Amino acid sequence: MIVRMNKYTLVLYHKAQEEFLAKLQELGVVDITTAGWEPNEEERALLVEIEGHKAAAEEFASLRKKEGFKLGEPYATGEEAYNRYKTASARVESLKGQIAKTEKEVEELSVWGDFEPESIARLAEEGIVLHFYSCYANEFARAEAEWSENYTLEVIAEKGGVTYFVIVARAGEPAPAIDAQQVRTPQTNVEGKVAELHHLNAQLDEWMEVLGRCVASADLVANHGAALADRLQFSQVSHSGAGEAEGRLIVLQGWAPVANEEAVDALLDAQGDLLYAKEKPTMEDETPVALKNGWFAKPFEFIGDFYAVPKYGTMDLTRYFAPFYMLFFGFCIGDAGYGAVFFLIGLFMWLKKIKGMKLISQLVMWLGGASVLFGLCVGNVFGVSLRELGVPEWYHNAIQTVNDQLFYIALGCGIVQIIFALILNVINTTIAYGFKYSFGTLGWLIILVDCLLAFLLPMVGVEGFGFSSPLCLGILGVGAVLMLLLNNPNRNPLVNFGSGLWDTYNNLTGLLGDVLSYVRLFAISLSGGALAVVFNDLAGSLAPDIPVVRQLVMFAILAFGHGINIFMSAIGAFVHPMRLTFIEFYKNAGFEAATRIYTPFRKSEEK
Repeated sequence: MIVRMNKYTLVLYHKAQEEFLAKLQELGVVDITTAGWEPNEEERALLVEIEGHKAAAEEFASLRKKEGFKLGEPYATGEEAYNRYKTASARVESLKGQIAKTEKEVEELSVWGDFEPESIARLAEEGIVLHFYSCYANEFARAEAEWSENYTLEVIAEKGGVTYFVIVARAGEPAPAIDAQQVRTPQTNVEGKVAELHHLNAQLDEWMEVLGRCVASADLVANHGAALADRLQFSQVSHSGAGEAEGRLIVLQGWAPVANEEAVDALLDAQGDLLYAKEKPTMEDETPVALKNGWFAKPFEFIGDFYAVPKYGTMDLTRYFAPFYMLFFGFCIGDAGYGAVFFLIGLFMWLKKIKGMKLISQLVMWLGGASVLFGLCVGNVFGVSLRELGVPEWYHNAIQTVNDQLFYIALGCGIVQIIFALILNVINTTIAYGFKYSFGTLGWLIILVDCLLAFLLPMVGVEGFGFSSPLCLGILGVGAVLMLLLNNPNRNPLVNFGSGLWDTYNNLTGLLGDVLSYVRLFAISLSGGALAVVFNDLAGSLAPDIPVVRQLVMFAILAFGHGINIFMSAIGAFVHPMRLTFIEFYKNAGFEAATRIYTPFRKSEEK
């Protein structure tokens, strides 16, 4: 559900602002409106530093996973560790670039052998110049006789299909114009470059030790980054107030949960130089939204957050779409064995108490459990049909019935969820705007349910209620009046009639498309089940008929095949029910998105 909020308008003396905001931050439950805030130079610098701390945390996590990386002695403070990290990180990147360049130079120089650059210089002083060349070995073989006849040529090395050679010439003479790549005269030998490479690697090791100390100080760096975030938030709030009376009065707007009303009021009452007004938010206010759901619906907030949180004053749909999402996820997986895998993964995550993954682990267990139940309904366990394993006859018949009607079950799920969404739409509109504003949706809901009952009741043997019965026609008339003439209480009934006709066309075509969207559940379930059967058949047909070897090969094929199928099924089962929730369900339920999420003004360690 959406947490109820109080709206506060605060007027305080400008000299008391800093002291008051410190107390407000200490309380940590009031969300201060900061619309229109533009960061100054100091705040922009803080933003850069905060982003730098986030980048440092990501690099620390990466370095911890690096093989051979060693932690060092932590620094005394987070600020010192972060500053050393910035220097060390920059030096490490620079050194890695230099090392890569030097390694390439070592490789290039190695073909010329061990020589002294000074000797080349002395030869040049005596009028003898060496020109260095390289060309493909096959081209050199064809031209070697001609070049040797015209020049003094010496082959130095052959490597990777390339011949490296020098031509001796007199000083002042141009370099021989031959069909080969001339190489710049080496200024150093390979031994010198290797020594330089060793020196660079030694420097890299020193700076990696510094990084080791920084990574060991990760918690200190995180705390320092949180302190900077607090400073930025404090500065942002302090510069968000509107100045009145030539800047002597500061006007702030804040929001706090009704549950914290006593604590907030006590703080405000105790503050001198302060006037405040408290009121209930209206639908026109941009009230920040916080959600509070129970043990079942809470994990499904993760799904809803992919779209948006509901607008304040409307209905939180989390608890209402959660059962459908579980059902649709199990429908898409369609295998009890796969569902058990998801449940065990969630249970493992929950038992390991992985930081930040508590709700995710619970969500995975809910979805895995739903997949197990649905898999038992259709009789599939890792692609094996339970009907082939000698189950009781009643269970065999039940599985057969479910599989035969799976297409219609998918459509039925869609019809039920859409009708449920329309009911919620009526309730939601009534809560937010008043009952009379829900007449249009209510009329359409009455017509839809009436037609559905008129179609289904005769099929199950209930007589006296059909499309031609007076009761059915009377209900249709009531729905038509609501939908066509009373769909907007602020307009003329004739205008409503024209608008209602257009809405009828949109509703009819939209409903058909919405219901047909649920066919995807049947298709995804069918494809995943078919692939599971295929991998089982492959394991049986491809494994050689050799004891032990056959079992090992079958296990490898089954593990690989079902692993791929579980992964692909999980993607489909996660995305497609989400689409049905956000498009079909949210649309028909009249979902409105919030523009703000409740972000209380508090210190980071309390968030």
